[in-house]
Order: sequence, then C-alpha cells, then structure tokens
Amino acid sequence: MKIAQLSPYMYPHLGGVESHVLELSKYLIKRGHEVFIVTTHLKGTKEREKIEGVPVFRVKPLTIKLSTPIIPNCQKVLLEEECDIIHAHSPPPLTDFFGVRAANKKNVPFVLTYHCDLEIPHTFGPLIVQLYQRTLGTYTVSKSDKIITTTHTYGATSRAVWYRDSTVIPNAVDANRFHPSNEPGNIRKKLGIGEDEKMVLYVGRIVYHKGLEHLVESAAYLDEDVKYVIGGTGDFIPELDEIVKRYQLQDRVIFPGRIPNQELPKYYAAADVFVLPSVSRLEAFGIVALEAMASATPVVVSDIPGVREVITEGEHGLLSEPLNPANLAGKIRTILRNPDTAKRMGEKGRIRVEENLTWAIVAEQIEKVYENLL
Repeated sequence: MKIAQLSPYMYPHLGGVESHVLELSKYLIKRGHEVFIVTTHLKGTKEREKIEGVPVFRVKPLTIKLSTPIIPNCQKVLLEEECDIIHAHSPPPLTDFFGVRAANKKNVPFVLTYHCDLEIPHTFGPLIVQLYQRTLGTYTVSKSDKIITTTHTYGATSRAVWYRDSTVIPNAVDANRFHPSNEPGNIRKKLGIGEDEKMVLYVGRIVYHKGLEHLVESAAYLDEDVKYVIGGTGDFIPELDEIVKRYQLQDRVIFPGRIPNQELPKYYAAADVFVLPSVSRLEAFGIVALEAMASATPVVVSDIPGVREVITEGEHGLLSEPLNPANLAGKIRTILRNPDTAKRMGEKGRIRVEENLTWAIVAEQIEKVYENLL
C-alpha cells in the first residue's frame, strides 16, 4: 500500500498528534508499506525532506490563524502523488477538510483519526468552533470512510463524532525506548534534587489547557522534600512563575525547559511519579502518560474523558479530580508514601503497555482498517 498521512503540523513543531503521525508512519514502513506525510511548511523547514526515514512534503500555508494552518494546496500534492489511501489527523481543523476533498476527487478511501475536540482560547472561540462543526467539520466527518477515535469514552462524549460508527484504536508508545531498564544518569543531580527527596514529573507543552496551575498549587500541600519538575516550553510559563512566587515555591518547582529527546527516558527513570493534570477536551489521551507507564513509573492523571481510560484506577496509577489542587496533592502523596504500591503500579503499567499499547500492535490495527476499506 502507498499511504498518505495528512497532519497539520510536524516536527520541529511538537505535540501528541505530530508524535502519533510520525511513529505510525515509521511502523507502517517497517510493515512494508510506502508512506509519506503532507504537512505545513513552517519557517526554517525544507519543502521536501525525510524525518527518521519518513518522506515529508511541506505545503506553504495561506496563513496561520488561532494556531490553525490553512493549506488548501495540500490537495494539489495529494492529487499529484500516487496513493491508495489518505489518512488525516485532526485537530487543528481545515487540513482534514482539504484532505477529504482530495480523496473524493482521487476516488481513494479517506480515514480520519479524530484525536480531540476543538477549543479556541478566544472571546469568540466557542462561536467559531460551533460554526466550523456545523459546516466544514460536519462535511469532513460525513464524507470520511472511517473515523478512528483513541478511546471509547472520548468518542462517546464528542458531539463532532458520536453519531458516527467509529473504530477505537488507542495511541501507542515505543516500549523499547521507554523501558524500566533505563538509568536516570545524573538527571536528579543536574536538577538539584537530593537522594532523599522525591521527584514529581510533568513533561509536555506548557499551555493553558494542561492544568499546570493546579499542579503547581498542589506542591503547597506537600512536604518540602517533594520537588516538582515541569519540563517543556510554552506561553503559559509566565503565569506559572507568578503562582510559584505567590506560594513561595521557588525552591521546590523546577522548570528545566525543553527536554532533549535523548534525555527524556532518563527523566521518567528519575521520577517517583508522573502527573498529567489536564483540564480540557484538548487532552484526549496523553501519550506522555504512556511513556511514563512504559518506564514503569506510576502515574496520576485527570479524571476526564479519554485520559481516564489510559489507566485502571488503583492498578496502573490514580485518577485525580480536575481543577482540585488539594485532591491532586493527596493522590501524589498516596503514591510517594507507599513505595510498594508505587512499584506495583509501575510494573502493572508496563504490562498494560506491552499487552495493548505498543506501536507494533497499534500499527497493525490501523493497517487492518486500511485493508478492509480497500
């Protein structure tokens, strides 16, 4: 099969969708298929290149508004290139709309992975989202030959896709790269965390919908020997700095910045617990939680649709009430004060990944979707 993967953004832009598309493409190539990615041409990138062995075609956008690239010329690329199937990933919106139009003209099957709902942090955001969903969004979903959602709970609660018969295929993780055998090296020393201190870790984009203000506030409920490491970059850092100063947590909350890719497994190995405190429907799964589970690190994740389905409460980690720093602190405390329970959760999290959530398993499931359509 020759497969076109259509993604609004791609590396060096970082995010869950970008990671998903790249890893899926790599594993489909391993399974003997031809794969290429069509994405937005960002400043400083090449129009044609390979990323980790995957051909990437970049299309210059007309504009980028509200973090949404508008690239109608991706249709031209998709029509010119030979392919048996087009697989688009949303959000951001519009790219999938252009993709389904190209698929219809080309008369090839169109698959849409609906990663999460739209949310626009703007005064008129809800109105814009509603307008899109009633027009181009509905058109895209109705013309798709197959909809994929990553969890049952999210697909059942999303107004955009709940009326369609979707196939649930979860996100996945590279279980060889993220592994319990990884050593932390000098990560804790570099961060200034002592041997007798505890390390709470978050990794990801530092943006408003991740609930990081509640994570920082939760530190005020815990002992001084608990250090928080919030790795990543984003436009929400100034707000978090203000919260750190307000609660006088300067010695307990560490912002290491963007974590180099090769060091990421070491951070999970160094952590005592990983926390994903998201509060928005922009978070529908949480690949970083899988990376922690694959590393046998216990996790605390928000009890919201999609994210809650990644773990079984009490087995692989704990669920926390969103928007509730005190509750979040209590869940973290439970894991930190019970090392035997934490170890058991980490081990069971690793088993869950090995049995259900590796890329070898998930890529095969998506390959079967393609085969059935063809």
